[in-house]
Amino acid sequence: MLSYVAAIAFLLLIISFITYKAKKIPVIDSISPAVGSPGDTMVIKGSNFGSTRGTNYVEIGGNRITASNYLVWDDNLIKIILPSNVQDGLILVSTKNGKSKPGFFANKEEIPVAVPPDTKTFLPVISTVQGSSNHCGSLITIFGSNFGTTRGKSLVYFSAARDDAEEKASDGFDTQYIPASERDFDYNYWSDSEIKVRIPEGATSGNLYVETEKGKSKFFHTDITLPAGEKLYSLRKTYVVQLTADIESLNSKTGTNITLRIPRPIEYARQPEVQLSECSPAPVIENFRDTIIHQLELPKSGSQEKKYTFSSNFIITTYSVHTSVNEKLVKPYTEKSRLLYKAATAEDSLIHPSDPVISAFAKKAVGKESNPYVQAKLIYDSMIENFALQSTLNSADRNPTTLITKRSGDAYEFAIVYTASLRSLGIPAYPMGGILVDSNLKTTNHWWCEFYIENFGWIPVDVSLGTGASYKSFRHVDSPKDFYFGNLDGQHIAFSRGLNEIKQATGQNSKIVRRPKTYALQTIWEESSEGNVNYSSLWNDPVVIGVY
Repeated sequence: MLSYVAAIAFLLLIISFITYKAKKIPVIDSISPAVGSPGDTMVIKGSNFGSTRGTNYVEIGGNRITASNYLVWDDNLIKIILPSNVQDGLILVSTKNGKSKPGFFANKEEIPVAVPPDTKTFLPVISTVQGSSNHCGSLITIFGSNFGTTRGKSLVYFSAARDDAEEKASDGFDTQYIPASERDFDYNYWSDSEIKVRIPEGATSGNLYVETEKGKSKFFHTDITLPAGEKLYSLRKTYVVQLTADIESLNSKTGTNITLRIPRPIEYARQPEVQLSECSPAPVIENFRDTIIHQLELPKSGSQEKKYTFSSNFIITTYSVHTSVNEKLVKPYTEKSRLLYKAATAEDSLIHPSDPVISAFAKKAVGKESNPYVQAKLIYDSMIENFALQSTLNSADRNPTTLITKRSGDAYEFAIVYTASLRSLGIPAYPMGGILVDSNLKTTNHWWCEFYIENFGWIPVDVSLGTGASYKSFRHVDSPKDFYFGNLDGQHIAFSRGLNEIKQATGQNSKIVRRPKTYALQTIWEESSEGNVNYSSLWNDPVVIGVY
């Protein structure tokens, strides 16, 4: 009897000790700032951190903060100086009793958030605008006052080349103006009295203005020309697109922290308005490198299996784009040091212009032709005439250059090979990733391209649709081969323009989920913490739930 009582007492003691230990696991209540820069002071509030640091530590993005960066450590408060190499990622407080549930930190230097504006209270004023030429991509200088010492969220707007530019969309979106683009590196310099900015894609003659947090300047008229031809955005469409992802806990030995990166449709000249209308659950960050960031901690063993659904609805405005180019007026590239040129001709993990198979194909297709517009057309024609389009996707690990050697491939391979071929000739080009919406509102993952002509802008090309691939468009296209070089319908919804290289947020041993040959060209979709992986995930393709 006594041994039985002793065993019970011993068991209760163990349970009490485990419970006591559990109560001492560190808990993070708040992190400030959640978005910061190297050198900032971060304040972490919570409980069970311990009265002294000892061997306890803070971890950000899989890296431990070194001893010299700690300012304060007590049981409810930690203050640290963010190191110069701080990365985006999960924040954990670790003590001898375990690790806290994670928070998330984003490096301000790598996230498109507003820089705190200056304290001036006056509206911006434009006194004059100067520039050597007023073509798309030309650098102009705006002189005036009250622009702000830093740009922050301030923008320069130009009249838009749209056929509905006198109207407003039903949601209040003003179709008359288009801002200079950060994607194309249009902003070169910003001070309180001077702005150097390039004329953006999609701009036309008319008024421009500067908008800061204090308001808008008065209009200033500027004439803009495209010396090599014409471009028009028309036939506006507005879609409601829903994205969903499901996570299901499989209940293994340890808990798992998951970071999801839901792709966001991108904003650019042909797709100028994207609104996140609904998002459930609330994200950690609404827009980080064209993704929505969600975090989830799955339960440890002993908990019921559970399914989690992440849902995002977007309202997206698109336009058809039509170009007419006089190839005789297209000039060679003169600004090869420009950031746009360097970014759109570089080699990356997706596009390999130096591949000998690519360069040999491109050189053979163009022969002695040196005009970049004609070169792009010759490569397009060669691909359509010599390669067959497959209706099904090949495996993700197949080299896209197999399209050249086997003379057949899928739509993804057509877009990658076309882009790489142009870059091999020094023509700036991007692969575009997104969805194609047919007349029945059925969506298909799809890929196409854009290439850049100096003083004219970006020209769309859809090689796979140019082959005559089956596609139910809203408007009949008599000759797909002629139409899809230089023109694009409004049924292409873009999620990526080039490769979206996302850094790993957790430790090196964490699980990374990649989804090649899908609607977004991003490197990481999902990360889970080190150790046992106790969940499964299902990413659903985008669904159009409305169009108007």
